Amino acid sequence: MQTPGFFRSTQRWLVRTPERTLNQAYEAAQMIEAIEREYFGGNPISTRYGSYGDSATAYFQGELKKYLNLIKVRMAIFRASRSVVRVSDPPMMEVQIPASDASELSVNVIDQQAVFFRKLQFIDAVLARYANLDSNPERVITLENGASAGLPSSTQVLRSRADQAKAGQITDSQNGVVRGAGPSGIVTNVPTPDGKRDAGLSERVNVLPRSILRTVDRIRQDLDPNAEQEVVKEFRSSKSKTTAAIRFLLLLIIVPLLTQQFTKTFVVGPIVDRFRGGVEDANVFLNIEMEEEALHELQQFEERLRFEVLLGKAPPLTELDIEQRVRNKATEIEEDYRTRSASAVKNVFADILAAAAFALLLITRRQDVAILKSFMDEIVYGLSDSAKAFIIILFTDIFVGFHSPHGWEILLEGLSRHLGFAANRDFIFLFIATFPVILDTIFKYWIFRYLNRISPSAVATYKNMNE
Repeated sequence: MQTPGFFRSTQRWLVRTPERTLNQAYEAAQMIEAIEREYFGGNPISTRYGSYGDSATAYFQGELKKYLNLIKVRMAIFRASRSVVRVSDPPMMEVQIPASDASELSVNVIDQQAVFFRKLQFIDAVLARYANLDSNPERVITLENGASAGLPSSTQVLRSRADQAKAGQITDSQNGVVRGAGPSGIVTNVPTPDGKRDAGLSERVNVLPRSILRTVDRIRQDLDPNAEQEVVKEFRSSKSKTTAAIRFLLLLIIVPLLTQQFTKTFVVGPIVDRFRGGVEDANVFLNIEMEEEALHELQQFEERLRFEVLLGKAPPLTELDIEQRVRNKATEIEEDYRTRSASAVKNVFADILAAAAFALLLITRRQDVAILKSFMDEIVYGLSDSAKAFIIILFTDIFVGFHSPHGWEILLEGLSRHLGFAANRDFIFLFIATFPVILDTIFKYWIFRYLNRISPSAVATYKNMNE
């Protein structure tokens, strides 16, 4: 009977529930602190302490929410189990005897209550930094449709910071106001709930030109005694991010290719060969195009053979010899196309597994995805205006330009041949008539929505070069 042992293990598991749940909550709090220390300079995980893109910000907020929920659930279980379970272990002292060196025996005495207290203090400190996220979300008063502040109060609504970001509104934390961009693009000043109003446009203009202020600021940074350390720190951070981005980019390329080749050779290949070899009437040709190609190849061989005999380049052959050679060539063509058909079937399953490996990388390595996106943004937006215009024109001419349909046609036909499908001309023409148009629309929207706001001179250079 294993019942007493089962009850003892269950009792031991229940007794250790408070310690186990506290350790899990403590580990989650340590993960939050590690993210703060690594990416936000020890500050709370917030957009005001880190200049990251939308994808990286969403990732960090998701990680923060996950760990906070984990801490809350584990602490609830900890409190419930502490109030119910009576711990039989010594509450104050715990003795640990390390077994690393038997000759020198050392005894470490640990105050278990003090360890619990330090972990609880650490967890409470982490929760206190994010206590106002759920109970007191930041709200500001804005005017709808970017209207002026003189409208009746009935048009004033409460919007969250996310809604303001979508509406193109900017919060000025120093002056306590919200500047909302109306439909005409004119920035309007709206008083915040504390009654303060932003200064006028003339008051916001600096006395000195911004270029002079930037020059003074650069000189001040150069004279700063800690400037060299800051430069080295930024260089190391940039180097680590670049290395991580390039490594992840290589993984995105190499892992699917290796997965496709490995599964095709050692996993999918033997299964397909065994299945098709066991079926005697397995189709040699997967589609009518392959059969037509084989017949055309055999016909060319027979005509070339007769032509060489007539020219005297080959010894005279009787009709029986010609027929025998044509029969042998037909057997070779059959084996060749049987291998092609089997390879196409293998490619279908191997490509599916390669796509699954690619998707698994994107799902499990979200932090690397955010770093790669930030790296690509820095490369694209760090180029000169002429380089940006050159790259945009190059990509648009290749994928959505006048000569792009020929490239798409070759690409789709090659993909159909790779997977063993017949090239459907109607589908190819329909794809060429729709997909490049969608890509062109996306390019134009990106230029209008983002590039025009970030680098207007690059847009002007692009228009001049495109004309």
